[in-house]
Amino acid sequence: MFMDISSEMIHALLPLFLTATLGASVAVVGIIEGIGESTAAIVKVFSGYLSDRLGRRKPLILLGYGLGAASKPLFALAGAPGVVLAARFADRIGKGMRGAPRDALVADVTPPEIRGRAYGVRQALDTAGAFIGPLLAIALMALLADDMRAVFWFALIPAGLAVLCVVIGVEDRAAPQEGAERRPPVRLADLRQLDRAFWGVVAIGVVFTLARFSEAFLVLKANEEGLPLALAPLVLVAMNVVYSLGAYPAGAWSDHAPPQRLLLAGMGVLSAADLLLALVPGLAGAFLGIALWGVHMALTQGLFAKLVAQNAPASLRGSAFGLFNLATGIAMLAASIVAGLLWETHGATATFIAGAILACVAAALVAGLGRTAPPPGD
Repeated sequence: MFMDISSEMIHALLPLFLTATLGASVAVVGIIEGIGESTAAIVKVFSGYLSDRLGRRKPLILLGYGLGAASKPLFALAGAPGVVLAARFADRIGKGMRGAPRDALVADVTPPEIRGRAYGVRQALDTAGAFIGPLLAIALMALLADDMRAVFWFALIPAGLAVLCVVIGVEDRAAPQEGAERRPPVRLADLRQLDRAFWGVVAIGVVFTLARFSEAFLVLKANEEGLPLALAPLVLVAMNVVYSLGAYPAGAWSDHAPPQRLLLAGMGVLSAADLLLALVPGLAGAFLGIALWGVHMALTQGLFAKLVAQNAPASLRGSAFGLFNLATGIAMLAASIVAGLLWETHGATATFIAGAILACVAAALVAGLGRTAPPPGD
């Protein structure tokens, strides 16, 4: 939660900082966002492998949160888009270092019958930070006469608190091992233990992510419809309030409902959000689409984490999260670059129409594959 507060204080203002202050194009914003997210995904593969090999999660979680905190001053000091890219790169390496071990640790310490709820709680806390951060950014923008660099400096405070929480509050739990000797999981013989159900989840996650490009485009859309610079963080506030309120109920629903049902619901909501953003003019249409974007995140993000944990052997759980995040991170890179180029050449409407079409393709893939995981509790 604290790290999300810090990151979203910056992220809520970053697209407009890049375009209005540093003179970057929307295509450059898409490239920076895509590179950042794909970097996190690639690093998650190795952090997941390492946490499985070591049988410990906390050291990598601490390293990841520490690097995330250390990257924050670069945003405040940036004088060109390249420096922002470097800061985003360092921040996302930190996210990658902590992401897979953290998600695997949740599964390590949670009984399978309430795992959906556990990921729902984790997602709700993440997302609470993701709307508290933009609210703080709005307040600080008012107090500091719209000085975005000063807001970025304040983001160091919650980042430091996040690191402190890991140091004093996180209890490590060794990942379950099938034998007495821990073996490096970076071997094809081990990866063959990940069966068709797991790779089905990966395939759906990739197509789904292609439809769900960076939230930076939501900020740019609202600004294009007339939202003032100082109120730009309201975009992420609106999305993440809905996301946070829905994450736990969606997690509880996933504990007793077929995963296919939730995935289809999430993809339908994403398609509706994209169509509203594409076709309904004005701030009212933009914010309704943004709220629905939050609904689809609540329905799907915790569910994907649960499905990865449910369809991977306990001894390869960190590796499985790393592989899933690698695949979806590469998809996010492609989606954000294409979204930025579409915006530059054909406008915002084309970007969101393309997202709606891809959400329908993902829904068709879910319907075609059927259930991608055993029933809850298996």
